[in-house]
Formats: sequence, C-alpha cells, structure tokens
Amino acid sequence: QVQLVESGGGLVQAGDSLRLSCVASGRTLMMGWFRQAPGKEREFVSRIRWSGPSTWYRDSVKGRFTISGDNAKNTVYLQMNGLKPEDTAVYYCAAQKNYWVDSWGQGTQVTVSS
Repeated sequence: QVQLVESGGGLVQAGDSLRLSCVASGRTLMMGWFRQAPGKEREFVSRIRWSGPSTWYRDSVKGRFTISGDNAKNTVYLQMNGLKPEDTAVYYCAAQKNYWVDSWGQGTQVTVSS
C-alpha cells in the first residue's frame, strides 16, 4: 500500500479544463482515477500501467480526458478538457502496489457548472 495525495480540483464552467495531480509515497505498478457523484457509486475513469505504458478510459471521457504521469516521480495526472456538468464528482486517485486497487487518495472535488 502507498499513500496518495491529490490536488487540482475546483469549480469551473462547462467547456473548461482542469488538471488533477496525484503523488504516491512509493513505487506503484499502476495508477489511475475513479470518481463518485452524489448518490451514485464510485466509477472507474482512467488508469495507466507504467510498463508500456498502457492506458484505459471509460467511454464517456474518451477524447476529452488524458492520463499521463512520471513513474520516476510516482506522479499521475489527469488532464480534463471539455468538462461537462455530468463530470461533477469527487475524484479519487487510485494505485496498485500489489493489486488493483490497494491504495486510495482522499479525493478532490470537481464541480462543473452549466
């Protein structure tokens, strides 16, 4: 398990961009993001496996969100462009040290107004 610290959330208008960052306290095999809107279950957003690297996205964010990172710095980013009100949620950083997911961040709020 590793400690994860997110930053970069905020309040924006529809169509705006935000970049989320997450720093892990140690080396990981994979890092990514989930989100949870009020009254809904937590859902997968994107992840990056450092070997490769390989990336995955949920369909609703493909073409708008880009995950990237620096394995040497234990850091992952989520560039979110063309934000929509339905993207409003608490975004959680997630990591795999031994298994997916064995580490969670505390969450950062993203609010998109229409």
